[in-house]
Amino acid sequence: MQKLLKKYKRFNYLVFLSFLILNVSFGQQSNRNSKPSDTLNSEAFINTVQQSLQLFYADYINDTKYDSIINALNYEPGEIPNFTNEEICERLQRMNEMTPFHLDCNAATISTIRFFARERRGFIRIAMGRSALYFDMYKEKMAEYGIPIELRFLSVIESGLRPQVKSKAGALGLWQFMYKTGLYFGLDENSYIDERMDPEKATDAACRYLKQLYGIYGDWNLALAAYNAGPGNVNKAIRKSGDKKTYWEVRPYLPAETQGYVPNFIAAAYMMTYHAEHNIIPMEAKIHNAQLDTMCLTEGVHMSTISKLINWEVEDIQSLNPVYKTTFIPKSKPARCITGPLEKISLLVSVQDSLYALEKAFYSPAKPTPQIDTPVAQIADSSDTTNTEQSVLSDSIPKNENLQYHKVKAGDNLKNIALKFNVTIEQIMEWNALRTGNIYIGQRLKIYSDQIAKNNAVQPPKPPAKKYYVVRSGDTFSKVAQKHNLTQAQLQKLNPGVRVNRITVGQRLRVK
Repeated sequence: MQKLLKKYKRFNYLVFLSFLILNVSFGQQSNRNSKPSDTLNSEAFINTVQQSLQLFYADYINDTKYDSIINALNYEPGEIPNFTNEEICERLQRMNEMTPFHLDCNAATISTIRFFARERRGFIRIAMGRSALYFDMYKEKMAEYGIPIELRFLSVIESGLRPQVKSKAGALGLWQFMYKTGLYFGLDENSYIDERMDPEKATDAACRYLKQLYGIYGDWNLALAAYNAGPGNVNKAIRKSGDKKTYWEVRPYLPAETQGYVPNFIAAAYMMTYHAEHNIIPMEAKIHNAQLDTMCLTEGVHMSTISKLINWEVEDIQSLNPVYKTTFIPKSKPARCITGPLEKISLLVSVQDSLYALEKAFYSPAKPTPQIDTPVAQIADSSDTTNTEQSVLSDSIPKNENLQYHKVKAGDNLKNIALKFNVTIEQIMEWNALRTGNIYIGQRLKIYSDQIAKNNAVQPPKPPAKKYYVVRSGDTFSKVAQKHNLTQAQLQKLNPGVRVNRITVGQRLRVK
């Protein structure tokens, strides 16, 4: 926290310095001319602030300790370290000193931690990468309600930090709310939205629920058990135990799943805290919570309109706005909002009038929904609406000779099916009248594609033992290392002679 405060102060200093420089420039111009100067115009200042923000975020996001820890311990790529029970217990004790939880070190927790450290390494790596999107928001909400910030790890074992996850019992979202429980805590659901999948609203509801449960039991571990099994089952277990007051005393009388729930929570908390010591490198985060902004919409809008207007992929819009069941954001009061990267939201705000005008033009009830093939930003000022619409219609009606069916198999999802046939998720949903991205094994999906011949081609032979990666635009040496579960030192060892700060687009780096 002290480091973050120092960085925040440094960021404020950068903005202040930028403002001061611009003011000095403005003052010099004023002295030369009697007329007011426009040197300090809003556009220039906003640009300066945005650049300062980007520098701050880049510095903050790249501030990781795992490289130095893993290098100091001299781990080889893929090495699985082993620690004694005493070492694990000492770490849990250090965590206990910082939290009101009782992260007990006993046979159940040690066994679960060892299982996670051996068999759930990939899961922890992915969860660490996704935590960049949610944990800052979790901490803020938990501080607001005065509950331990360690509760953020509960979402890891509930959903793996994926808001679209749905259990067999019907629980949904980051915090796995059942439908009725969600309604009780104010999470709305209709044809277009399900607020159990809204990261912020669901987190707020989870904080209120957990605080309520702690108020009943006075023990955080029992509160977690009640979150999993329901207060009724916990109350029965307490009575069977002879009215014991702690989770570990009541545990033998709880349902089998709940007996493993708190050990799983402790193991997740431990592994997320000491991932570097266990030679686990977080998956590269696509975006951090600090880089997000929000805009509220006064009209109903299709994500495809937004996509074409500001060149923002529909799939990326959906991933950051899981509350919407479809690719349509409905008009409502209060207004529905859209979350995205700062630069995308800033751009969208600046073209808001064009957004609503184009939405109306392309999705008028009197006309068929066109497929936009030209960036809308290039045609927004056209005075001839009819010609504009005609110019952006392209292959909106698929040809029957390109129709084929794909039978959904285990492991399939819309993303990998779309990649297989070189189409978009939105197209598959439209062709099959899907309201959500949920599909089931055995389902037959219509696919209009010319990829049949390509998909029937002979598969290439398996790659050799050595593996290489071609550097893309935006890559850095550290990003390439993180992407392939390596430290910078390990990647450099595989690529002797490569200058870390001078990698170029198209360069081949050995990653295995």
